[in-house]
Amino acid sequence: MTDSAPPGKHGKNAFFFVIVTVALDMLAFGLIIPVVPALIRELAHVTSEEATLWLGPLAATYAVMNFLFGPVMGALSDKFGRRPVLLASISTLAIDFLIMGFAHNIWLLFLGRALSGISGATYSTANAYIADVTTPGERGRAFGMIGAAFGFGFVFGPVIGGFLGEIDPRAPFFAGAGLALLNFLYGLIVLPESLAPENRRAFDIRRANPLGAAKHFSKLPHVGWFLIAAGIFMLAHTVFPSTWNVYSEIRYNWTPKEIGFSLGLVGIGAAVVQAGLMGLILDRIGTVKTALLGFGVNVVALIAYAFASQGWMVYAIIPFGALGGVASPALNSLMSTVTPANAQGELQGASSSLNAMAMIVGPLTMNAVLFTFTHDGAPVHFAGAAFLLAGVLTLLSLAPFLRGVAVNRDAIPAAAD
Repeated sequence: MTDSAPPGKHGKNAFFFVIVTVALDMLAFGLIIPVVPALIRELAHVTSEEATLWLGPLAATYAVMNFLFGPVMGALSDKFGRRPVLLASISTLAIDFLIMGFAHNIWLLFLGRALSGISGATYSTANAYIADVTTPGERGRAFGMIGAAFGFGFVFGPVIGGFLGEIDPRAPFFAGAGLALLNFLYGLIVLPESLAPENRRAFDIRRANPLGAAKHFSKLPHVGWFLIAAGIFMLAHTVFPSTWNVYSEIRYNWTPKEIGFSLGLVGIGAAVVQAGLMGLILDRIGTVKTALLGFGVNVVALIAYAFASQGWMVYAIIPFGALGGVASPALNSLMSTVTPANAQGELQGASSSLNAMAMIVGPLTMNAVLFTFTHDGAPVHFAGAAFLLAGVLTLLSLAPFLRGVAVNRDAIPAAAD
């Protein structure tokens, strides 16, 4: 099916297709999270504490390539449509998992992450797809469903990966490759194109690069301030994907199975909040206040994680922290609503690049902080230091968000207040 998917019945079907695609994509990615530290220890012959110094550069490799190519993918999706970009991204993800699964030295892990970073446009292009097939009033809930699809992947991916990792640290990579392949075939058969021909635009290299995209959106303050807030927010939240697996191993002596189980609970919380509560919260308090609620909850939860000295405390924090998941969908809804239909891919590409910048700096910083406060020679031992830093950064992200709301009040629909 190649016809574009306008709003309406066909658009609802397309919306369902892309939600399933994102869920399967995240399921495949979540499989490998619990076992990456073990594979690094095997290939680099290092301790758990020393593995943190490899995790940062490994995550940054993906982020650098995603930073460079994110706007290109967004611009290509504005030119050729969302469908081919999504399918290219998913197929390369399968190749990435195979390379990492067969890796016999640490540098092949870096090669796999570089390839995945180049085509890692699934999330940004999925957001643009959702913007294509929904009305502005529907987008907050729709972006919440995207978050719920990611939560679904985090429910089952890390849990299954943890169990497979107990058998062999490489098994989750091959399972991930298989799921990515099934995801590709599913999209090839059932995913329709969402971008109508009249809303397509010529490819412009001046906008299809990180600096060009940032320069373009800096001229739109109602988007620019929100993008800055989103970038800082993402920087803070790199503490989870970059440190959670090795942090919980160091602080709580958790096994891959326990790491996967904890991430599964995080995913359940995200799915419940973003799929079940997001619409209710938006209806009651509006998009701006929903975002503020999410920011506030995240600040409290991150600081609580920092001082959670026992593993059981983590499980007590997870349900509360899940409520913070309303922040990103609300912020995405605000940005998308004030952006023209023919620039949704470009917006998501610019957002992807800012997120990638956060993923370059974040893992290097968070893992360095974790190592600094946990290795044998550390002057002060405080395993929660990275989470404390993340809480402070989340608090700082409120400043550009509030500035964006204040100076662009007229550009924000009344329903968002």
